[in-house]
Amino acid sequence: MDSRLPAPLSFANIQEEKQGRADTRMPAVPARTRVVKKLDRRQPGALGWARHYGDALVCVRYRVDAAGEHRYTTVELLVDSAPVASRSNGSAIVGIPIDYNDIAMRQRLNTAGAQWDNAAKLWRLPYR
Repeated sequence: MDSRLPAPLSFANIQEEKQGRADTRMPAVPARTRVVKKLDRRQPGALGWARHYGDALVCVRYRVDAAGEHRYTTVELLVDSAPVASRSNGSAIVGIPIDYNDIAMRQRLNTAGAQWDNAAKLWRLPYR
């Protein structure tokens, strides 16, 4: 394994980091850096990191500080994946009150499939 690579992630590493005993050999990246190169995980220059992090690796970025004196290598890792919860099940109906004289809006609502609710005096339209 490349000597520049940090130790592989493990539960013990994460626990040590939470308790403040993490390995501090890696420098903190200064706030003012600029990305000079971004590599996909399958490109040369990122392959060693891809072997190290596996499918969790998204990309590798090479950054330089504002003075251009130091180069930093950063990696972007996928740490979680979850299905996106739908905000609406598609059957929600919303009520839209419009001014009685707004004929253009009434025509647009009709075209969109809205139904007039005479009791509530508003248009009912499925939320999309």
